Amino acid sequence: MGLFDKLKQGLTKTRDNISQQINTVFSTFVAVDEDLFEELEEALIMADIGFDTSEYIIEELRDRVKRKFITHAEEVRSELVSLISEIMSECDSSVDTSTVPSVMLVIGVNGVGKTTSIGKMAAHYAAQGKRVMLAAADTFRAAAIEQLDAWAQRSGCEIIKHREKSDPASVIFDACAAAKARGADILICDTAGRLHNKKNLMAELEKINRVIERELPGSARETLLVLDATTGQNAVSQARLFGETAAITGIILTKLDGTAKGGIVIALAREEHLPVKFVGVGEGIDDLQEFIPEDFARALFDE
Repeated sequence: MGLFDKLKQGLTKTRDNISQQINTVFSTFVAVDEDLFEELEEALIMADIGFDTSEYIIEELRDRVKRKFITHAEEVRSELVSLISEIMSECDSSVDTSTVPSVMLVIGVNGVGKTTSIGKMAAHYAAQGKRVMLAAADTFRAAAIEQLDAWAQRSGCEIIKHREKSDPASVIFDACAAAKARGADILICDTAGRLHNKKNLMAELEKINRVIERELPGSARETLLVLDATTGQNAVSQARLFGETAAITGIILTKLDGTAKGGIVIALAREEHLPVKFVGVGEGIDDLQEFIPEDFARALFDE
């Protein structure tokens, strides 16, 4: 199965949810009038795209209908698909791996699939022939270190780890030194993501970032926030909270295949200006994909 087919299959629940809502509207209306826009806005909100983003989409559709003299409802549907693709394409979804090594900091609360995502990312890049190193800097939980170690073995990657409760920045220091010495292409760092104490989280991330800046100056950097797609609009709120303490460059959206709430991808791009860079569309080790906005829009509307 190709990557697009996996994405399309993984979006089945979301597509069914959005398509059911939207197709009901367009099957009811032929002409373009205010009732169409009101029904469509409600359908978008129900599809977990969110109130603010849905309102923006409707206003933009109204404007395009006027400018293009659109009179048939089916033409509005085509404009909707184009608009959603444009919204997501406004954010750069590419992952910066332009230096050797490139560094990725991964943050997120417990339970969202953070460590699993790191393991799958490691396997993704290892399959491309890159030398990947993992840093187990979530020292708050022994289980996190053990889980990451298991993923390192599974994906054939090296791991730098200390004991539980060790200073996370010291793990990153050793990982940076090892990455340089061993010629790693990519260093992926697991970090604690405890939102209940944002002050400590900010201090910890700032310390980690200072170490990376000092030890690997000029390295390509990504700070990726892992969000659980099944939480819907709560994930958007979580992105907003994390954004107050960390300079997030992108989102890893997990469990997209298990939810009808994948419309939050659109809300994240429009409201938080955060690109989704990876999506999880299955349980397999190769089911974490780099995100392509155009493919998402096509898969979402079965085009």
